[in-house]
Amino acid sequence: MRAAALCIAAFLAAASAPALAAPQPGAAYGDRMVFQRGEPIVVEGKAAPGDEVAGTLGAERQTARADATGLFRLTFAPRAASSEPLELTLSDSMGRTVLSDLLVGEVWLCSGQSNMELPVARALNTANELRMAADPQLRLLKVPQSTAAAEQSVFGAPAEWQEATPASVETFSAACFYMGKRLRAALGVPIGLIHANWGGSAASAWLSPQSVIALHGEEAASLLKLYDRDPLAAARAFAPHWQDWWRAGDDGTEPWANSASLAWQKIPQFSFWNEWKGTGLDTRPVANVWLRQSFTLTAKQAAAGDGRLAIGAIDDLDMTWVNGKPVGYTFGWGVERTYRVPAEYLRAGANEVLIAASNDWDTGGFFGGPERLHFTPAGGAAIPLGADWDYSVGALTEMPPRAPWDAIAGLGVMHNAMIAPLGPMRLAGVAWYQGEADVGQPGYDTRLAQLFAGWRRQFGEQARMLVVQLANYGTRVDGPVESDWADLREEQRQGVLADGNAALVTAIDLGEPTDIHPANKNVLGRRLALAARGIALPQPESAMAAGDTITVAFSGVEGDLRAYGGPYPLGVELCGPAPASCRFVLARIEGSRLLIAGDGLPATRLRYLWADAPVANLFDARDLPLPGFELAIER
Repeated sequence: MRAAALCIAAFLAAASAPALAAPQPGAAYGDRMVFQRGEPIVVEGKAAPGDEVAGTLGAERQTARADATGLFRLTFAPRAASSEPLELTLSDSMGRTVLSDLLVGEVWLCSGQSNMELPVARALNTANELRMAADPQLRLLKVPQSTAAAEQSVFGAPAEWQEATPASVETFSAACFYMGKRLRAALGVPIGLIHANWGGSAASAWLSPQSVIALHGEEAASLLKLYDRDPLAAARAFAPHWQDWWRAGDDGTEPWANSASLAWQKIPQFSFWNEWKGTGLDTRPVANVWLRQSFTLTAKQAAAGDGRLAIGAIDDLDMTWVNGKPVGYTFGWGVERTYRVPAEYLRAGANEVLIAASNDWDTGGFFGGPERLHFTPAGGAAIPLGADWDYSVGALTEMPPRAPWDAIAGLGVMHNAMIAPLGPMRLAGVAWYQGEADVGQPGYDTRLAQLFAGWRRQFGEQARMLVVQLANYGTRVDGPVESDWADLREEQRQGVLADGNAALVTAIDLGEPTDIHPANKNVLGRRLALAARGIALPQPESAMAAGDTITVAFSGVEGDLRAYGGPYPLGVELCGPAPASCRFVLARIEGSRLLIAGDGLPATRLRYLWADAPVANLFDARDLPLPGFELAIER
């Protein structure tokens, strides 16, 4: 009987224990993937803690022991490019996993914001391009959009490598796809492309944890770690920074402590405030708007424990208080907010909810219907918050400070959820098209350096960096101006110059003044492919003054320069030391140089295409344009 009882107990214990599985490769490793040629093939994954994992790639066998968390890493010898499918077998004491149809070639990560995200379906010549898109040796991996305060080992949703087909290409990054298509044609090897993009994202959202510390310090990194453990504690820690910003801008007022200090009105309707006719928000929706509501609790409900406050989705971001205590901060126009409210914040009778909602583009305020807004006391039923909210337009129109975990402008939150899960695979490089969200924020070249450093730590020091210089967009002008867009383009150029293995790929002639998302990603892909292959593109080198002539020299120019639409390049400026001292000048083309006749102006700087939306007409024999730039004049 005792032996039988022990057998039954053992069976029940085994049945209730989590099932152990065969070794599993990392989130980005799967059937149909492409390994980088000429580099060690590094495979990371999870297995039973302490177990020995054997991996076989073709005829090569390697072993590694999983650590206490189950993490293992196998490193195979570099291979030449090959279109012959390989199998990778991973095995341990629990079983085996097989990945098939693996190729070796060139692998590129394409990342950034909406202009890199823009799909083939929205680029030029879509129907014909999709008709010709099928290529079994061009493989695509589209990373699901997600954010996290700490590095993750899995994506926010499943992702898998796919062959290029009309269906898989249609929603894939157009700039990335056209780069890969050109590389396939030029190199004749398999190409792997990884799409990891998020429209509107700031460069800071893509920083690695080490780079976050380098640029923003240990305090910001610690706040991210706190948010990962306890979002309420992080909101409480961040709130003083937000509240200091409001006090400084609005004569010391503290609406969260005394909401009666504001002038309140009933919202005209539960909707985006753009639809509130006659309020001023219908014509000027970029604003900070206070929203107020209350709910009533019995003494028993208030004392029951922590409650949950659901405020639906707010466009764009919110800072929220209950009874004057901060409970949450979230950015995201379609993101549902549910905040924990500690029992000590609650009271019997009326409880006040106060939301500072901030909108910096397009629609603002409530996103969806009032049925999603409610407070749920511990162990009780949800109490609807209703649609009869009060509102008060804030005195400040600038956007508030952004928390480190902010979805779009946070610190490393997209790296953590979209780049870190790619693991230690080796890449040929990264194609980066971002910057619109960083316009007006100095130091972009420094942010680029930290992005580069993070990618190379993860994907190998060999990784080449391609940076797309922002396209021409915005107001056209007929005279010299100061331009935040031009400033950022120059910082992109300087960031590339400071790196030993990077290239600037300009889109300054491909833009549309009224559309921030130009459709001509076809030509941009061609330029990216040239830069990926190490082919030099036109770049400024120097501006030398001798006598009464300034000579501007360039590198990467094939053949003679040419000015389309007339005999002279447009947008050439000479400037003195003062910001408003620039003026347009005529520049004569001589081969691959520009010559500018001096006329007594004590010029110290030369600028080219220095505006939000300049008109570029200077190209080399390959129809490649010069980028926008500023050079100090040497004498």
